[in-house]
Amino acid sequence: MLAARLHQPTPIEERPLRLEQVSRPVAGPGEVLLKVRICGLCRTDLHIVEGEVEAPGYPVIPGHQVVGEVVDLGPEVDHWRLGQRAGLPWLFRTDESCDFCRRGLENLCPAAEFTGLDRPGGYAEYVVADAAFALPLPETMSDELTAPLLCAGIIGYRSLRQADLKPGERVGLVGFGASAHLALQVARHWGCQVYVFTRSQTHRQLARRLGAAWTGGAEDQPPHPLDCGVIFAPDGQLVPMILDKLRPGGTLAINAIHLSPIPQMDYERIYGERTLRSVANLTRQDGHEFLALAAQIPIEAQVTSYPLTDANQALADLKHSRIDGAAVLTL
Repeated sequence: MLAARLHQPTPIEERPLRLEQVSRPVAGPGEVLLKVRICGLCRTDLHIVEGEVEAPGYPVIPGHQVVGEVVDLGPEVDHWRLGQRAGLPWLFRTDESCDFCRRGLENLCPAAEFTGLDRPGGYAEYVVADAAFALPLPETMSDELTAPLLCAGIIGYRSLRQADLKPGERVGLVGFGASAHLALQVARHWGCQVYVFTRSQTHRQLARRLGAAWTGGAEDQPPHPLDCGVIFAPDGQLVPMILDKLRPGGTLAINAIHLSPIPQMDYERIYGERTLRSVANLTRQDGHEFLALAAQIPIEAQVTSYPLTDANQALADLKHSRIDGAAVLTL
């Protein structure tokens, strides 16, 4: 099968992903084999390619927002059928037995494996999924619109919850890429007022079209203090800037698997019972809840498509903010 593989971390401008013919994977016990239809792009893919998130071994096949068709069932799989459409998210599997898993925090499982990092991902014609962690997909959404929901959408949904957003509140979204443009629609569905902070004028236009009440830069002061906020950009310099815009008792969540250093800041910025919280990975429950909600709203994903052969260019465009909304690789 054809796959885009990374042999060593390298700046994306040097086009490190190589298109290669590799053996088609085989579904083991409790696994299903998917024929990949489409795979969403994620900034985590870029972090892996450039070495900010280190893979346990190389070469690695990135990609963890996979929409595929079940073409083979491994032993002990009885709840999937051949031809069924399935989603493969970032969380490939956990041990399901540790304290975190038992508490409903499988996203923090120390033995967790992640798609496109620990296990081969969706930048390929076929990929294996753990049958217990693959997600059934709403039939009402196309492959192209569904793929970005499988990480950008789910983690954006979890981020809003980790930010303690309540219906009708004001929420700030900082950085406006794939995840934020989906989270905005969830917040608007909950009757919230959304302020978007981004440098890009085209991203501001998209945010306003999707219902943002205000757009500006991180250095700008919004019309009212934020009840809560989510930082999507991997820039630690933004943390004290957005804390300054947060009301006492509010929560700021950071949705980033990699973040540049947070600068030293005065205690007054967090005083007043403000909460600063990271968002780590996602759970199956997040996936099931968000996909049902996305179909109900329904979510409108803004999608740019690239062929698998242009994976390097797609990630370069992502890095340099040349994509409005989300992007996918088509097979």
